[in-house]
Amino acid sequence: MGSFGKEEDIMAKENKIKAEQRQEQGSGAVRRLRRKGLVPAAMNRISGGSTLMQLNAHEFENMLRRHSSNQLLVTIELDGQELPALLREVQTDVMTGHAIHADFGEISLTSKLRVPIGLRLTGEPEGVKNEGGILEQTLRQVEVECLPADMVEFFSVDVSALKLGQSLAVRDLKLGDKYTLITHGGVSVATIVAMAEEEVVEEAVPAEGAVASGEPEVITKGKKEEGEEGEAAPAAGDKKAGAGGDKKGAPAAGDKKAAAAGDKKAGAGGDKKGAEKK
Repeated sequence: MGSFGKEEDIMAKENKIKAEQRQEQGSGAVRRLRRKGLVPAAMNRISGGSTLMQLNAHEFENMLRRHSSNQLLVTIELDGQELPALLREVQTDVMTGHAIHADFGEISLTSKLRVPIGLRLTGEPEGVKNEGGILEQTLRQVEVECLPADMVEFFSVDVSALKLGQSLAVRDLKLGDKYTLITHGGVSVATIVAMAEEEVVEEAVPAEGAVASGEPEVITKGKKEEGEEGEAAPAAGDKKAGAGGDKKGAPAAGDKKAAAAGDKKAGAGGDKKGAEKK
């Protein structure tokens, strides 16, 4: 379980790159180098100290594109010498992605190195194919100790025998005698887990005639007030009309006086005629 497939590994082939020493330092100097199509670089020497260098940007980036790992074994041609070195770090521009600085470390081909090497899972696990599980990779690289010539870009790990609930740990990796594992053996590399069941949430159905809580409440207060005002208006009108009708139906003061005067005159005339007849 978890075998190391050598036939599928890409070996860290030796890469040669030309470099020139540079004397200028500082942010202004390195900006000028980049405008000229050069990448500022530095190499830590075995004897101590460091050497400042400049690389052709096009050649350097082409070399990087051929590999998936930044931990590359390279041969630097500098001042007529070929120096074995390990590419340790590449800084890139966040906007363009182009390399803006590189760090190397000079190495001895006869001394072992501690380097991180990636893990690539191969095969379809039994627990995925026949048991409906899911493969989870929990570790992407391991740290090993080996000679520079034995460096690889990644280890292929066969996980086809893993069943549901089983895990593969670092101690299960079979890397061969050339490699000494530095990463703790108990660390998990991959596991097959059961697919999580989806939780079904039932929606509450509101009772008949009940207003759903999500629906907006209809405000009737304003409508009611409008209706009351509308009813009050005609009442006021009726009051006015009634008052007006009563006033209109009552006899005018002038008519009252004229009627009284007529009755008085008629009475007086009748009495006068009665006196003459006698």
